Amino acid sequence: MFKEYAVNVTSDSLTLSFIPSNNSVAFVNAIEVVSIPDGIFPDQAFSVNPRAPFSGLSELAFETVYRLNMGGPLITAQNDTLGRTWENDAKYLHVNSSAVNVTANPASIKYPASVTTETAPNWVYATAEAMGNANVANMNFNITWVFPVNRNFSYFIRVHFCDIVSKALNSLVFNLYINDDSALESFDLSSFTNDLNVPYYRDFVSNSSLDSNTLTVSVGPDREADITNATMNGLEIIKISNEAKSLDGLSSVESLLPESPSKKSMTGIIIGSVVGAVAAFALIGFCYCCLVVRKSKTTLQGHPLLPLPLYGNSQTMTKMSTASQKSGTASFMSLASSNLGRFFSFQEILDATNKFDENLLLGVGGFGRVYKGTLEDGTKVAVKRGNPRSEQGLAEFRTEIEMLSKLRHRHLVSLIGYCDERSEMILVYEYMANGPLRSHLYGTDLPPLSWKQRLEICIGAARGLHYLHTGAAQSIIHRDVKTTNILLDENFVAKVADFGLSKTGPALDQTHVSTAVKGSFGYLDPEYFRRQQLTEKSDVYSFGVVLMEVLCTRPALNPVLPREQVNIAEWAMTWQKKGMLDHIMDPNLVGKVNPASLKKFGETAEKCLAEHGVDRPSMGDVLWNLEYALQLEETSSALMEPEDNSTNHIPGIPLTPLEPFDNSVSIIDGGNSGTDDDAEDAATSAVFSQLVNPRGR
Repeated sequence: MFKEYAVNVTSDSLTLSFIPSNNSVAFVNAIEVVSIPDGIFPDQAFSVNPRAPFSGLSELAFETVYRLNMGGPLITAQNDTLGRTWENDAKYLHVNSSAVNVTANPASIKYPASVTTETAPNWVYATAEAMGNANVANMNFNITWVFPVNRNFSYFIRVHFCDIVSKALNSLVFNLYINDDSALESFDLSSFTNDLNVPYYRDFVSNSSLDSNTLTVSVGPDREADITNATMNGLEIIKISNEAKSLDGLSSVESLLPESPSKKSMTGIIIGSVVGAVAAFALIGFCYCCLVVRKSKTTLQGHPLLPLPLYGNSQTMTKMSTASQKSGTASFMSLASSNLGRFFSFQEILDATNKFDENLLLGVGGFGRVYKGTLEDGTKVAVKRGNPRSEQGLAEFRTEIEMLSKLRHRHLVSLIGYCDERSEMILVYEYMANGPLRSHLYGTDLPPLSWKQRLEICIGAARGLHYLHTGAAQSIIHRDVKTTNILLDENFVAKVADFGLSKTGPALDQTHVSTAVKGSFGYLDPEYFRRQQLTEKSDVYSFGVVLMEVLCTRPALNPVLPREQVNIAEWAMTWQKKGMLDHIMDPNLVGKVNPASLKKFGETAEKCLAEHGVDRPSMGDVLWNLEYALQLEETSSALMEPEDNSTNHIPGIPLTPLEPFDNSVSIIDGGNSGTDDDAEDAATSAVFSQLVNPRGR
């Protein structure tokens, strides 16, 4: 007997408990724990009955019930990158003669960026079931598979397609049904893949058939199609946990945990001992608390503004130490000794945020909530309040502390101080008056940004990322570059924020950092997603998505759009390669952008979005090219369009190296910290001074 489950683990440990029932015993022969990319299971799928999006899947548990390789042989765990087993579908066919096996060369399968071998191995897409001879008068029959299921649960259904049967595009059009519900109508596979032999899949959520313990999946030809055929390559049916967080019955895990025998037999002894000792412990505890309060008051008086160290204290937050859980004072002493910055009392935080007034809420993340605050001297701040019950939030919180304690730069959001009274974990940052970049692109009524503003914002963010990659002794990879993590101050100066997922880059003798995939869908580097090997070029890819988002003013992922438009990177790259990027740009920019500037911007984004990291430019190259695009925009229209098509420096124009980063590193050893932004601007001006005169080319 073999069982396969999938759970979203948000802490550093995974606990498996075996609980025998009915005075039986529990045993297991082997356990395998395999890490899978977050993207394997989406957070949203389409529910076929009722027909509506089904959200929140990432918070649920899954049990694999069926995983089929249609028309092909058994695929063992050794032939699947995630160790899965795919069985043949023959025994589930309702009518065996209704389907015929189709096979292609596995090497001919052409994976797109949105589908990888982790989605399904090429052997799944290289075999299929197509319509056979069902010995019926009407050839518009369906191929149907029938599966026994538990009617009390919902099921996540993933259907895999790959057109290996057609000779030409747009010739295979068919319908997909789940139970008696239509899931896909007049489904033209090649209109989504734009080629033959290209894998594709769709996700659905459904229950069993009405009043039945079976679930059926069918494909059949579209009546309007020129060719009568239908096909399917693979199918996964996965049980979804219910409201009791159970995959077997209606009982929750808590209700199954046995009561400890000691609680039953030793109750009288425990009560007697406790009653006798309470008085003594209460007296000792009262005296101790008085002593602690007196020391705490002495320590808090005139608490100085402490400089940020070059390297943070790694013990600042380790899943909330026992001392931190029991005593806010003990936690405070630990943080105070680590020199994280100004200490704020919890009362100061309450006063600054009007007791965490929801009207001052700026945003919500895995760490907790962010509020706008005002200090006693009138300084506006952003207050990030960590959620102590969120293991993911605490881990990100610790990372952000460690990262921000190393960094100081004009284009990185600055940490002002912290508060950890009452077991709270609160960080205080500089306030960014104009909020996230995304709110100025779409989804709000804010006035549109001009092309020059957009270039300057992208340049600022690029400077911040370039500093992360090159400004410290060891590079830092942000790992979550997106438009909501680029904040704008009152002067629209861009600053990179949210370092909760950041990771120290590879050492000098390494090419990458091997780590679990984390980030935001739509911005994830496909190479990092496939290989779990992180480099600075992963940030470059994410920044390329940001550039396209800035130009097109639409989300990185928009599932309501046609398939070819869902992913902005794929969609925009298609137009960029045609040299028609102006066709999809923000309508507010039409006729207001220098074509040469737009071309350079598009070429830069294209290089950033290269499939392989080795083909992408460094952030330094990206920065230089964006500055050049800005210069093209600012020069007269007499400047001819550049002929180069690379993201390296422009031939024939001497390039003064940008080396402000050694000067801008915070060297803090009991002294003052500083950022030499003037040196950076001077270096940039030196470059531009050679570009102002068009005759220089």
